[in-house]
Amino acid sequence: MWTEEIVASRPAWRHTMSGVVFREVPRGTFRMGLSDAELDSVRAIERSGGAEDTLEPFFAGAGDAQPVREVRVDPFLIARHPLTVAQIRHWLPEYEDDYADKDSGTARLEDDLDDLLEALPFRLPSEAEWEYAARAGTTTLTFRGDGKPSEDQILDDFGDEERTAAGENAFGLAAMGSANEICADVWIPGFAGAPADARPRTGDGHRTVRGGAADLYPWQGCDEWLLLLSATRYEHAQFTAVRPVAPLPSR
Repeated sequence: MWTEEIVASRPAWRHTMSGVVFREVPRGTFRMGLSDAELDSVRAIERSGGAEDTLEPFFAGAGDAQPVREVRVDPFLIARHPLTVAQIRHWLPEYEDDYADKDSGTARLEDDLDDLLEALPFRLPSEAEWEYAARAGTTTLTFRGDGKPSEDQILDDFGDEERTAAGENAFGLAAMGSANEICADVWIPGFAGAPADARPRTGDGHRTVRGGAADLYPWQGCDEWLLLLSATRYEHAQFTAVRPVAPLPSR
């Protein structure tokens, strides 16, 4: 079912049947959520004139990603990038995408989402797993630091291997934050009472989404770069991308 190989000079696991490349994320602990230091970094961007509009709605909603807490994460596999249109057709051969220009582009699912999740031999990441993977050992706004993210950080098509490799973080993952990626957790504002491990919070209602900066490209102001932040989270409403996870294969 799995083949070990080197992809872009990094170890990887390829799912044999579909060809989807996964990276191994190591065990560890991290501080999950939007920290005061990150809020200060956003305020510094605003003071320097880097915000097109008022960021008051962002600061008012900061509690949705707080309180910050330490979370333990067990090792797991996660797809190198969101599933593409071509990759989804392995499970849904008749799949058509209204958003992607190429089959190598990120697939965004609406009516087909439940069918895909039922067909996948993988699961969705928990929010904790997603944020841990996105941060890749960093504590800054994005894995690139505390500066204002630029449109150059958006990666939404994976036909260019050199560009994909250049967009990877320290865990070898590309496009974290570009597309809105659905998680296993039900949407609950804030992290009060959330577990100290990476289990998803379950229940009725819409799921939580992470990322989404490419969904509004080309940016038209309104500070869409905030969607690239590792801690940004919101409630799933419409289309979504999927970046599956899996347990570590036995060697």
